[in-house]
Amino acid sequence: MEGALSNSHFMSQILLYTFAFLVLALPVVQSAGVTRYYNFDVRLQNVTRLCKTKSIPTVNGQFPGPKIIVREDDRIIVRVVNHLNYNVTFHWHGIRQLGSQWADGPSYVTQCPIRSGQSYVYNFTVTGQRGTLWWHAHFSWLRVHLYGPLIILPKEGVAYPFPQPYKEVPIMFGEWFNSDPEAVIKQALQTGAGPNVSDAYTINGLPGPLYNCSAKDTFKLNVRPGRTYLLRLINAALNSELFFSIANHSFTVVETDANYVKPFSTNTLLISPGQTINILLCTHQTTPSSSFLMMASPYTTTAGTFDNTTVAGILKYTAKILPINKPTLPSFNDTGAATNFTTKLRSLASPSYPARVPMTVDRYFFFTVGLGTDPCPKNGTCQGPNGTKFAASINNVSFVRPSIAMLEAQYYHFLKGVFTADFPGVPLIPFNYTGTPPNNTFVSHGTKVVKLKFNTTVELVMQDTSILGAESHPLHLHGHNFFVVGQGFGNFNPYKDPAQFNLIDPNERNTVSVPSGGWVAIRFVLDNPGVWLMHCHLDVHLSWGLAMAWVVEDGPLCNQKLPPPPLDLPKC
Repeated sequence: MEGALSNSHFMSQILLYTFAFLVLALPVVQSAGVTRYYNFDVRLQNVTRLCKTKSIPTVNGQFPGPKIIVREDDRIIVRVVNHLNYNVTFHWHGIRQLGSQWADGPSYVTQCPIRSGQSYVYNFTVTGQRGTLWWHAHFSWLRVHLYGPLIILPKEGVAYPFPQPYKEVPIMFGEWFNSDPEAVIKQALQTGAGPNVSDAYTINGLPGPLYNCSAKDTFKLNVRPGRTYLLRLINAALNSELFFSIANHSFTVVETDANYVKPFSTNTLLISPGQTINILLCTHQTTPSSSFLMMASPYTTTAGTFDNTTVAGILKYTAKILPINKPTLPSFNDTGAATNFTTKLRSLASPSYPARVPMTVDRYFFFTVGLGTDPCPKNGTCQGPNGTKFAASINNVSFVRPSIAMLEAQYYHFLKGVFTADFPGVPLIPFNYTGTPPNNTFVSHGTKVVKLKFNTTVELVMQDTSILGAESHPLHLHGHNFFVVGQGFGNFNPYKDPAQFNLIDPNERNTVSVPSGGWVAIRFVLDNPGVWLMHCHLDVHLSWGLAMAWVVEDGPLCNQKLPPPPLDLPKC
């Protein structure tokens, strides 16, 4: 036993010294805050849900994963050790990664994956951001299990621009599959069909009382009368936008994607995969004689199958078992309810938190976003539309992940065979995007990027298409925030619609849903050198290729250049 203990102690010391060496070897990121260290051991853990026990990937044996809580300007150092048989990477969703581009995480974009038995240290500083973000795996469908909150508190002594809450509670929506999600997407890509849907939605990993065998697996929020609670909502679901409501309660929206908004009251909200929304919940002044369900159900206009179930947690004022009230949620295809919520969102646009909307535009882009098909391989049998395989694209280009990390290719100027800077800025073949679809629904394939100079201001209109059915697409941009300056239904009209753009207080986000059968216009400044993925956060669409990348060249100043890669950057 003594030998075993001694050996274990020796190995832990070696790991500690190795970690310290790697941290010291990382590029120095200036920070006025403190440095916070985390260890992520990625390993399998037996978890039981819906009366089914299975072994799932976890971080430190937790599902959902551990909560990261920091302050604005803090430096975060996370050492990831991969004990899985799968490759893995991690993305710090919404973090700008200013000066720490190698820590962004999407596989084969900013890094090669962390292989089984290997490790990587993510090192970044939270610069000019505060609010609710989150972290998740960014390889295949592993994020269905590997995710957790990333909460950025304001600087010490800086108050929220809303009443100080009595308590803060993260609430993460997720999905649960009784089968192995990796096998689900593998089969779908082989057959060309849509993947099997999840068996349940979850709140903080728990399905709740509306599912069979799940009453004991219910998230419960115990509250006191007459208090204000800050609920930090995060949609980590793999493939579903969600409506959310709490029975007999309204709440006030105060933040989206770690950006303060003009407060407004509602009793129902819509949150898309990748998005975060902070709400203030004021509890009843006296203890009621019942408990209340908080519920989430899907919003979709897809013609395909989807998980049409409802997850519930319980809002309780007392420990006693009391009658339970249910909220009324919109129907699954209620686009009116979805639009009614999203159009209310406005930046706070105060002197302390101004909305820095680009007033001039250097480059205009128009992207069609939607589904398409690939032909079935010769002598194959495919289960997609009319014997084809499902695909997805932006401007008819379906993204192909390279075998070398794109950021390395950019840094070392080794671009040949990795990516090409010829992504089309407009559709090559215009058509009636929301009308009768064209006869040819085949997509093209490539690893194509838009390459622009540092500090280029961009206006991008993203147009949904009705090919294989109109559908909402939550698009996430890495490394940048953007302003949602306009949205509408039907085909975007470049002569009339820009006159209605909001350039005063538009909602600032990192993930926005392209409306089903409509369009959304965003503006942003490419002020972060590197390679930045933009993709649909419905993972099935990402798997089918609904993604592209922006390459931002170095700026003239020292702090506007891509730093060298860290010594422990994983190799492909």
